[in-house]
Amino acid sequence: MLSMSTLLPDPSYLDWFCWEEVSNGLYLIRERFFEAGKRINIWLLQGSQRDLVIDTGLGLRNLPNYLVSVGLIGHKPVLAVVTNIRFDHSGGLHHFGRVAVHRAEANALMRGDNFETATCLYDWEVKRPPHRGWRAKNFKVHSVAPDRILDDGDIINLGNRQLTVLHMPGHSRGSICLHDQENRILFSGDVVYNGTLIDWLPSSDVSDYVQSCKRLMTLVDKNLVIKVLPGHFDTFDAERLYNLASNYVANAGVCHKMMSSVARYIASITLWWKNYGR
Repeated sequence: MLSMSTLLPDPSYLDWFCWEEVSNGLYLIRERFFEAGKRINIWLLQGSQRDLVIDTGLGLRNLPNYLVSVGLIGHKPVLAVVTNIRFDHSGGLHHFGRVAVHRAEANALMRGDNFETATCLYDWEVKRPPHRGWRAKNFKVHSVAPDRILDDGDIINLGNRQLTVLHMPGHSRGSICLHDQENRILFSGDVVYNGTLIDWLPSSDVSDYVQSCKRLMTLVDKNLVIKVLPGHFDTFDAERLYNLASNYVANAGVCHKMMSSVARYIASITLWWKNYGR
C-alpha cells in the first residue's frame, strides 16, 4: 500500500510528469521529457477500494512519489499493472509496492531481462537528463518480483470498477488489454494504437498478432468497446479500432511475415549488442 506516510512529496518531480483528468477518476499521465513519438500513456484509474496504474514509463523519476505530490494517490492501496514489459512500459515498476504482469512475461521481469524488454534508449530521446551525468547507455530495466501473475480472464477489482485481463500476444508474448466491460472501455497498451503496429521485436509473433486482432474485431462486432485508451498517442473509437485490427489481419501475409522476421533478426542483434555485447 502506498500512503502519504511512506511517500513524501518531492517538488523536484513536479515538472518531469504532466497529468490531465480524462473523466471522473480517470487520469492520463505522461513523461514530458521523453521523445514524443515514443513516450507512453500512463493511465491512473481511481477505484472505491484501490487505485490502478496502467503502465509505468521509463522510471527515470519516481512516478508514485509524483502522484502523491499532486494528490492523485495516497489514501488507498495501489496496484501497478504493465500491459507488456517493454522498457518504456516497465521501467518504473520497481518504484511501486505492488505490481502485476501477465504470466508469459513474469520470469523475464524477475530476471530484469533487458533483451526481452527491448531496452534501447538514446541520449537524444531524453530532452532533460534526470540528473547530472546521466547517460542513456547505462539505463536498464530493474528486476521486479510481481505480486500478482495475470492470466486471460482474470478480474482486477477496484471496488466500483472491474477490469478483465485479455491476453493479446503478438507485440510481445505477454501483451494484454484491460477491458472495462461495464463502461465499454479498452485499455489497449501496445496491442493496438493509432499508428503502425510493431511485430518485429524479440518475442513478437505475427501469427499471434493476427489472432489477437481478430479478437479485437470480435469485441467491436459484439458492441463491447466504444472507446480505446491506448499505450501511445491519442484515444479513438470502436470504428477506428476495427479498422486498425482488420488492416493488420489483411496485410499479415507471407511477405509481411518474412519482412518481420528479418527486422526481428536485426533488432535482436542490435539489442543483444547494446545490452550484453559491451
